[in-house]
Amino acid sequence: MKFISSHRLGRSLVPILACTIAAVLPALADEKVEPAATPAAPATPAAPGTQVAPATPAAATPAAQSDEDKAWSEIAAQATRPTPPAEWQQNKPSEEAIKAWQKSEGERLMKLADQAHDFAQKYPASQKVASAADKEEQALTYATQLGNQEAGKRLDTIDAAKLADTKTPENARFSIRARQVQRAAQAKYESTKDTNAAFAELESGARALLKEFPAKSEPYRMLLQIATNSPADKARAIAEEIAKSNADEPVKAQAAGILKKLDAVGKPVDIQFTAIDGRNVNLQEMKGKVVLIDFWATWCGPCVAELPHVKAAYDKLHEKGFEIVGISFDQDKSALEKFVKEKEMAWPQFFDGNGWKNKFGQEFGINSIPAMWLVDKQGLLREQNARQDLEGKIEKLLAE
Repeated sequence: MKFISSHRLGRSLVPILACTIAAVLPALADEKVEPAATPAAPATPAAPGTQVAPATPAAATPAAQSDEDKAWSEIAAQATRPTPPAEWQQNKPSEEAIKAWQKSEGERLMKLADQAHDFAQKYPASQKVASAADKEEQALTYATQLGNQEAGKRLDTIDAAKLADTKTPENARFSIRARQVQRAAQAKYESTKDTNAAFAELESGARALLKEFPAKSEPYRMLLQIATNSPADKARAIAEEIAKSNADEPVKAQAAGILKKLDAVGKPVDIQFTAIDGRNVNLQEMKGKVVLIDFWATWCGPCVAELPHVKAAYDKLHEKGFEIVGISFDQDKSALEKFVKEKEMAWPQFFDGNGWKNKFGQEFGINSIPAMWLVDKQGLLREQNARQDLEGKIEKLLAE
């Protein structure tokens, strides 16, 4: 995971390691963030609770907003999640650029948290007080993920008070505890730079959540991410545990997908398609070669982060019998073609425009990318976690 430390980008630990189908952090799943206005919109939507006068002739003067409405409009305008610059998906930013962005966004979010807190204090009778408290917590959560220590301390204080309050609803208590588990895992990684230690912390927290909230399915989603990033034996044990649990059906389906993938090891992989550049690809006709099947997407930051390592392996080992087959989870063909051309990716790419529901993603139960599989010279699947020591694993198969 060579790209993790420089690409936190305000996300929780698991999405940093891979782009996944399901959100892992329930506390963020319930967010209500006002959409930003775009040129295509017929009109900019008003902030919740703002009174807007009916359309009038240009000469008419709209009704003035109250101080409360003005204050809320300012908060609503700033209540957006931190989004890294779009160009970072295409070009790896410098460490300095990342730190500058994190600092700037952290400061913006702290200002937002202060505004929301002050609103609740200044207008205690407002119907928006509860929403203001939510926005304060959301801003602090994001700022904490960006490394702002002051935000973390404030969030700890808010969480402790809510957990101590017997009137706090169970769903809110669960969201707080889930957030604490995620933050503990992230903190473990930050202190150790060891992804295994971070996942161990995440697993411990997920199992604690299962004991505290046995009816909740979300902790099993955390365990799914651990299974996805674990050796085969542990991945199988966790997936079988989830399959037998009271988790909801979508989670069980993902666990079944993991078991299906594990059962594929040592067997032939049947992949045939016409690539975006017109090449016909048939994996069974590539026997005698070691083939990397790279499940990825241009919009997946961790996938793009792995590209330099993939290209280095291709440049070094292609002449010795190493090939790559890309399985794209993109939905925009032109964006994929542009990216492949700009990055000089010489290998064929599968594309059907169906995103997570693409043909091979569905067939092989892929619910997390990048996923890198290695097929040996006999056409048999040998490795499903090739990201670590990619070149070494390829060279070992080439030597057989």
